Amino acid sequence: METKGYEEEPASGQVLRRQFRGCLKDGTENTEEWNTACREAETLIRQSIREGRLLTASLYRYQNMLFLYYEALNKEVMPEDFLSPLAPFLETWPEESGKREWAAMYAIYWHSVPKETAAWEAARCGAKQRIGRIAFVHPEKLFSYTYWHQAIVEEGLLKGDQYQFISLHENILFSYFEEPKHLVNIRGSEEESRVIGDWLKADPESHFDRVKAGGSNFRIIEAVLSAGTAEAFESRGIRKRKVPEEF
Repeated sequence: METKGYEEEPASGQVLRRQFRGCLKDGTENTEEWNTACREAETLIRQSIREGRLLTASLYRYQNMLFLYYEALNKEVMPEDFLSPLAPFLETWPEESGKREWAAMYAIYWHSVPKETAAWEAARCGAKQRIGRIAFVHPEKLFSYTYWHQAIVEEGLLKGDQYQFISLHENILFSYFEEPKHLVNIRGSEEESRVIGDWLKADPESHFDRVKAGGSNFRIIEAVLSAGTAEAFESRGIRKRKVPEEF
């Protein structure tokens, strides 16, 4: 089964979901310079949201690893477009096209495909917490994990958080979701998933390196910065546009 990269995510109309991984240079994460750069980056994120280029963006950290989730509107937006203050603190990744600061992660799991902005944002009414977590997959189990999770996506019946999105880079999974959860499935059906039973027979626990994750399959990690439409507009005293009730 082919693994889809970020550039090949299923067509999502106006909303494009992306995940990237970065690497901090040694000795930079707890400095005042780094903290200042993060505040500047968050300001740029809020500006991009007000300009209609982003819906939300969150950056998380575990040790020297950074994990980025964001939603772009209408056209592709790259991390360098709104995280430029962080550039001096990042290592570069060697890629086919040359070195870059943010490595694209490959999307392998989701419960919903956004088709229209207002409908996508409707479930974000009220207080929402944006959560990032990571997991380490045993290398010999990597293709099994990817196979079964793409199979669940293709079936489209398993319910989960509308905003959950899991991507892969090396043997590391980055999962983003929001709480309270809004449970949906891709097909919008009440039919039960059959593929989930096959995944359970494949012994999910055997896929995870729980030692690296601190005793759990997935480890919740620190949020470095995060902003959505509510913060971006309310910080300027502008009320967020009300979503029509039919959504």
